Amino acid sequence: QVQLEESGGGLVQAGGSLRLSCACPLRTGNGYAMGWFRQSPGKERECVAAISWSGGRVWYADSVKGRFTISRDNGKISAYLQMGSLEPEDTAVYYCAANVVSSYYSRGEIYTGVHEYDYWGQGTQVTVSS
Repeated sequence: QVQLEESGGGLVQAGGSLRLSCACPLRTGNGYAMGWFRQSPGKERECVAAISWSGGRVWYADSVKGRFTISRDNGKISAYLQMGSLEPEDTAVYYCAANVVSSYYSRGEIYTGVHEYDYWGQGTQVTVSS
């Protein structure tokens, strides 16, 4: 099973920034929508940002809107999450995910459900201190 590779997590003070990266050793020629999820102890995994295969559409959870920015590089099949104005409530393990998009006509679709994604990374810890 192919596993995505996240990097960039760490410890940061409240108000600081981090940039997460996701390398995707997936087969080129397929289309992939991408998403960033997070999970903290005792909570369900939730989508915080998603981007369509084309890159033309993005979605953010209300809790991160205006602070996080998702982007992608289709040439390298990679995704990024720029996180700013971090808060202690952002502390979690962050996961990158990829969804195989089989139809070119779905290149603008956004996916936010855990069950909609085919590939996952192992997660990277983000800790925000107050």
